[in-house]
Amino acid sequence: MPRFGVRGRKKRHPLQQNHKPHTINKMSLDKLYTYDEVIKSLAEKKRQKHLLLGNGFSMSYDSGIFSYNALSKFLENLDNDILQKLFQIIKTSNFELLMEQLDNVAQIAEVFGADKKVVRNIRKATETLKESLIEAIKELHPEHVFSVPEEKSKACASFLNSFLSEEGQIFTTNYDLLLYWVLMRNEIENAIDGFGRDAEEGDEWIPEEERQYSELRWGKYKSTQTVNYLHGALQLFDTGVEVIKEEYTSEHFLLENIKARMEKKEYPIFVTAGNGYEKLSHIVHNKYLANCYESLSSIGGSLICYGFGFGYYDEHIIAAINKAAKKRKDENDKWLPFLASIYIGVYSEVDLKHIKSIEKKFKVPVRVFDAKTVNVWSK
Repeated sequence: MPRFGVRGRKKRHPLQQNHKPHTINKMSLDKLYTYDEVIKSLAEKKRQKHLLLGNGFSMSYDSGIFSYNALSKFLENLDNDILQKLFQIIKTSNFELLMEQLDNVAQIAEVFGADKKVVRNIRKATETLKESLIEAIKELHPEHVFSVPEEKSKACASFLNSFLSEEGQIFTTNYDLLLYWVLMRNEIENAIDGFGRDAEEGDEWIPEEERQYSELRWGKYKSTQTVNYLHGALQLFDTGVEVIKEEYTSEHFLLENIKARMEKKEYPIFVTAGNGYEKLSHIVHNKYLANCYESLSSIGGSLICYGFGFGYYDEHIIAAINKAAKKRKDENDKWLPFLASIYIGVYSEVDLKHIKSIEKKFKVPVRVFDAKTVNVWSK
């Protein structure tokens, strides 16, 4: 029999109730939804769920490696006088802010007719910062996939598979290899990143054992892609013609092969521009990134955001979410699935206050849950 509360009304699930956690003045982390409550509610609604990961995903594995402060300290110790002076002037570990300010200075210098050499030096400083950031992530990174303890790897795989096994998609803005390592090591069936090999011999018949195959190119499986690196990643490279994925060889670990490419001045696909508009401009000019962004803009059901803070430089992500929330029809005039809600994990009262302060930017209902109740890397 159904349970009833006051005055005979049927009790609603905690996530459907308009209780105190939704009032900004009386919010507290101990009154937030737990992750299990979120999952239970979506299951009861038979709602498809997707996952958006931010830097908090990597920091929950090891904050000493993947925090902005760790990257900043690495860059400050580089033998580069320009970068050191810039960090001293700006006094921030926010790379996006520094890049945005450098871009603004370059544009202002051009408007006032500054010497072209000065403008070139400012642009060069931006490129140096980008390359140094990639270098920092590479050097601070765990050496190989087996550096991640088995228990943590399996726990994370279980968390990720709870989305992929139910036809959900995973989106990430992280550059590191953690997500890729966990998916590969645990051989998760529905983890499809869109990359595959092409036979190099064309249409002529050749015995399978004699066939030559290309490196891993993006595009062959893009129609079934479920794992999306929205801002690029260490293992992804743009050759100018193809987007390829670096891989393990019998001689070297993945990170060693990435280092070898970088020593030849080949750099991974990284969206490191300043504000959201600049990031989106970078994204739409790369066929792989544009496809990932369009996938986020087209999801239906609900989106769970873990370790993603929706900061000032993430306006393009909010725009994609709002696009997904619009009701739309296909070419046969049938309604397509649309995004009905998002659930954002927070770690602190400050995070909580921030999300409530930007809630009106979203054209979809926003729910907040306690990110510390998500056991991504085991208890």
